[in-house]
Amino acid sequence: MRPFRYERTDDVAGAVALLSREPQGAFLGGGTNLVDLMRLDVARPDVLVDVRRLTSDRIEELPDGGVRIGAAVPNSDLAADPLIRTRYPLLSAALLSGASGQLRNLATTGGNLLQRTRCVYFQNVTTGCNKRQPGSGCSAIDGYHRELGILGISPACVATHPSDMAVAMVALEAVVHTLGPNGERSIPVAELHRLPGQDPEHDTVLEHGELITAIDLPPLPDGVRARYRKVRDRASYAFALVSVAAILDVADGMVRDVRIALGGVAHKPWRARIAEDALRGGPVSEERFRQAAEAELAEADPLPGNAFKVPLARNTIVRTLLDLAGPDLGGMAPPPASPDAPDPSGPDPNAAERGLDPNAPPAAAAGAAPPQDRTQPRHAAPPEEAEQPQEATRPQEATPPQDRAQPRHAAQPQDPGAAQPPNNPGAQPQGGPAIDPAIMDPEMESGPEPSGPPA
Repeated sequence: MRPFRYERTDDVAGAVALLSREPQGAFLGGGTNLVDLMRLDVARPDVLVDVRRLTSDRIEELPDGGVRIGAAVPNSDLAADPLIRTRYPLLSAALLSGASGQLRNLATTGGNLLQRTRCVYFQNVTTGCNKRQPGSGCSAIDGYHRELGILGISPACVATHPSDMAVAMVALEAVVHTLGPNGERSIPVAELHRLPGQDPEHDTVLEHGELITAIDLPPLPDGVRARYRKVRDRASYAFALVSVAAILDVADGMVRDVRIALGGVAHKPWRARIAEDALRGGPVSEERFRQAAEAELAEADPLPGNAFKVPLARNTIVRTLLDLAGPDLGGMAPPPASPDAPDPSGPDPNAAERGLDPNAPPAAAAGAAPPQDRTQPRHAAPPEEAEQPQEATRPQEATPPQDRAQPRHAAQPQDPGAAQPPNNPGAQPQGGPAIDPAIMDPEMESGPEPSGPPA
């Protein structure tokens, strides 16, 4: 890691003023992404301004029934907060689907929104990457691009945004509040991130020295249903191949309102407005859900290695909307995402089925989990959100004992001529697919079978 100067100030205004004078400086919050990039020599700030204790770490109810989240609130606290779990379970589920408990304890809400792509070429300084070094080319286009974008991509960059939380916040129509060199402003989360265009080095619309101070969640109408569904290679600690955050409001069999946001498919969380417009005001049916998803994905421009994402995204949208529509259409009928939802701090209604005391508080019930399940958070998402059914498309072979450098669950050997990711110690490890059987499709053929890193 290159040397840097560490600075702290007394308030947010002082931090903004200080960083505005340092062209190569950066704000430091939880550091879960920035410090990794510094170790990889991707990020090279010469000054770090610590803002962890400057922005709010509180979650407060607003007069209109919405919620304000301080930028310094840890992801774990946000996911477990009673206001969030009761009124915005979609957001809680998205947070719990990402990273690990240790990372969620440290990562901040503001930093989560601003995390950078996990494209292996961006993280490897020996390869060309226009995002990291403008003008050096995009190695992923002719290389390994299985996890990368299919919507809004450009010849300069096909990277995807990694945040699960950001996808949920786009569906919730959250608004970011910032303080920068030119004063305060409010930005819808849907407009915070940019498409790559010809200058992919800019991830967001924020100016240098502009700091996120808080995020507002507007109230949801009573009776709407919401869900976050994530499709990934492993059932935990893996970034999304495709994710869907959806909110559905149905009355008398008609769609009054719908919001859909996609993750894992674009340089930013993708608001599916074409699909929303196709559904709004019409009857609820699986066929209409499918037609709307196909309309949204009509302009997808996949590369050879990630063409499977188009049917995968379509099927994930349909499956999520079916779940929200309820059992009459083959869904799971999740609880309403409204202020009238049951209080999550009350007794667990499913405790008796699991052999637990039904009157025990949630923390006690969670503490009764078997010892080997220590990776699960104390405030777990509902079972339908937390569980990801696995269906391996190819059996895994055991790694020979002498090859300690390989992961325990190694990917199958691939065609030597196929594109492989560069050898990058900072990249997410590859694993076997954990794809929901309900969203598999014959068109996917070889499907999302991962190509592992070279031995």
